[in-house]
Amino acid sequence: MAGRRRWTTEEILDTAAELLRTSDAESFSVRKLAAALGTDSSSLYRHFRTKTELLRALADRILVSAVDGYRPEGDWKQRLTALALRLREAFGTQPQIAAIWGRYASGGHGSRLVMEQVLAALREAGLPDEEIPARYHRLAILIAALISAEAGVTTITPEEREQGLELFRVAVLGADPERFPALAHFARDVRPLGADRGAAFEELIAAQLADIEAAIPR
Repeated sequence: MAGRRRWTTEEILDTAAELLRTSDAESFSVRKLAAALGTDSSSLYRHFRTKTELLRALADRILVSAVDGYRPEGDWKQRLTALALRLREAFGTQPQIAAIWGRYASGGHGSRLVMEQVLAALREAGLPDEEIPARYHRLAILIAALISAEAGVTTITPEEREQGLELFRVAVLGADPERFPALAHFARDVRPLGADRGAAFEELIAAQLADIEAAIPR
């Protein structure tokens, strides 16, 4: 009798990533993954001790792909902006995994690669060493939050998106000017959260980098 096939870690992650294209982290399970591979859950636990560990590995693989081919160019702000945009683009191909990264973070090789680039750029900026870890942490939180939030918007169905837009229009355009005078005044110019996220992403990163630059000793 032929022995059961042994799946490699990369093959397991490939299949998990494909399953997550049509589901989310909540409904995803090791049992479903095992069924898709034609094996049992116990064989997968030889590679990953828990579901969370597997999900973190998926997010870390995206980080590796984002840094692959990245060549630091320009000053420290240009380097960090380019890196942030690469992360946004990489996670944009798998928004479900972007949400996982925002929730579970990552502690693998990809995470180390990104941390090294960010910390090196902040050191090059001229920040005192004692301030760099805190500045790194704030920047990392901002990037992860923006990418995760965008992922949440891109994974909804067209019907859900249209329903959300209709609720937004009702809430904004239908606001009572006596109770909500400011909202009524700006109602026709306020945009829903899903609008123009690319420009908003770059502006928020630029503002954070400007704040860092202002803290550099002269």
